[in-house]
Amino acid sequence: MNDSLTSVKLSNGLQMPSVGLGTWLSLKDEMKTAVRSALDSGYRHIDTAYTYKNEDAIGEELQEYLKNGKVKREDLFIVTKLGLIHMEPKQVRRSIEMSLKKLQLDYVDLYLIHWPVTLEYDGDDENLLPLTEDGKFKTAEKSDLLETWKAMEELVDLGLTKSIGVSNFNISQVERICTIAKHKPVINVECNIYWPQNELFEACKKLGVTITSYASFGSPGRPGEYKEAEEPKPMEDPIIQRIAKKHGKTPAQVLLRNLLQREMIVIPKSVSPERILTNIQVFDFNLTKEEMDEIKGITVKHSFFNFFGDLFGNHQERPF
Repeated sequence: MNDSLTSVKLSNGLQMPSVGLGTWLSLKDEMKTAVRSALDSGYRHIDTAYTYKNEDAIGEELQEYLKNGKVKREDLFIVTKLGLIHMEPKQVRRSIEMSLKKLQLDYVDLYLIHWPVTLEYDGDDENLLPLTEDGKFKTAEKSDLLETWKAMEELVDLGLTKSIGVSNFNISQVERICTIAKHKPVINVECNIYWPQNELFEACKKLGVTITSYASFGSPGRPGEYKEAEEPKPMEDPIIQRIAKKHGKTPAQVLLRNLLQREMIVIPKSVSPERILTNIQVFDFNLTKEEMDEIKGITVKHSFFNFFGDLFGNHQERPF
């Protein structure tokens, strides 16, 4: 992989592998297979979250590879995220410690605030997404993003994580964090050809904030209740298919390469060993300026995750 885009240097000097394994909605057994396939294929970056309920399965596989000497801890880049029910500052350290115990690690490389909205904590650490009677998320009466961020920064000082960041934040929320941040954040957001996040990208570039894209393929594997009856499919886009055919690549590889050349990190989710392998085989070709411009000019605009905003109701920190 002789390509300058294989990793991105974060503001704290750490090198973050630019392709990671996404793990949302991966069940325990298939998660183990996916992690093994990823590590065997050369992945060193794995993205998970407290709310995904698969940190323990990931931890078991990581330990097997670490104990057998197949990988070194310093070569791995493990990302997890703060539970939405644990955003009260006094809960933040306890939450990462629970994640570390499941992952069987002393530290993670990046810890993210998963969403900017705090959900009500009822004392049950397994009630991850409490709901109201009308099916919306049960949000906490009090929340303070800046205080949560300060608690996150303490985790860096304690050596529990090397880097911190945010996920699913809008521009104004990122800017607010940056005004007080001792440790500059990384941001994780939906980004694909139909939701290119151009405005957010430019704002983050000015702030020196690195972006990770999720749903790079439009998240085709998400449950049906999270989908619209008719929605565009990035991998079936005629421009993407034509460019893929020209380069002898898959549409998925072109979608990822486009984001990498936009200086973003990608975390494609798959549990198929074959697709996990092909998703990292994106460093042996380049999209031309004309091809990048053609993709940029795609006029379809569609977010595959904006429905989450509705689940937060009228909360003051609802990001979209």
